[in-house]
Amino acid sequence: MTMATRDEVVRLTQWAKCAGCAAKMGPADLSAVLAPLELRSDPRLLVGRETFDDAGVFKLSDELALVQTLDFFAPIVDDPYDFGRVAATNALSDVFAMGGEPLTAMNIVGFPVGQLPLSVLTEVLRGGLDAVHEAGAHLVGGHTITDEELKYGLSVTGTIHPAKILSNAGAEPGDVLILTKGIGTGILSTAAKRDQLGADEIAGLVKSMTTLNAVASRAAVALALKCATDVTGFGLLGHASHIARASNVTLRIEMATVPTLAGVDGAIESGMLTGGAARNRSYLEPLVEYGRATDAERAVLVDPQTSGGLFVAVPVEKAQDYLARVPGSAVIGEVVSRGERAIVIV
Repeated sequence: MTMATRDEVVRLTQWAKCAGCAAKMGPADLSAVLAPLELRSDPRLLVGRETFDDAGVFKLSDELALVQTLDFFAPIVDDPYDFGRVAATNALSDVFAMGGEPLTAMNIVGFPVGQLPLSVLTEVLRGGLDAVHEAGAHLVGGHTITDEELKYGLSVTGTIHPAKILSNAGAEPGDVLILTKGIGTGILSTAAKRDQLGADEIAGLVKSMTTLNAVASRAAVALALKCATDVTGFGLLGHASHIARASNVTLRIEMATVPTLAGVDGAIESGMLTGGAARNRSYLEPLVEYGRATDAERAVLVDPQTSGGLFVAVPVEKAQDYLARVPGSAVIGEVVSRGERAIVIV
């Protein structure tokens, strides 16, 4: 690539080979990599890698545990400030998905020094800093390297009460399944990169990806819920499969009730799909009964999400209360006893 000058309008997505959480290693490959590794056990490690939860939780006392996570990726939007906000919001979401409160964050940066103006990185970091502050956390440092591709994210440490953890393993038959944001960010970002998305749809995409999951998380903790995950690179069905496995249940999802972001249908018709979606779909094939779901509907369900909403299992008697506390959330299914497949689409 040629050097971008200070006077040029820099489109960050043109500097990304694979953007946002669509760059995430596929679940099948990740499982194969991790399988041979034996980790040290410790009774203080309350949540580790076994349940594919969003963050690790380590107990410090009967009243306090640490929540730890990290996340970074290449640009999914063109504006540097918005990219910083999206990447930071996405990383902070892992702490919220566990029911925790972010405490400190550290920047993770790869930057093509000499190829992009340094002012671009300043704006990326400014966007990330604003998201960290909005979450009530503190930025305490970070690490930068030179890289041919711009990458940014955060390592986040949060706190949580050991008895109030949200995890993949807490779903029970009879629970209602609630999704707090519309899906389709991978499809829409692909369309935007190819100049096939309108200004209103781009604005809606950025708004969704920069909306913290703080309200959804705090509502779940206030109602003493036990099961939640955030929907990111493995798509709605990928993260749903983690809940089904960890909780030993089947999730029944009603396709007609799954909310999507504005512009998704048109983008699918134009063929705006990602490589991450293909990896997700391949991995999920033996786990999902798709029923009468169309190809377009299947594409949405496996679409890699960046900074998606929370996917929450809620006891039926608490469902209306949760919906009232979290604007924009929707009931999309229910938890049933374990069947032949982890997920059934109806």
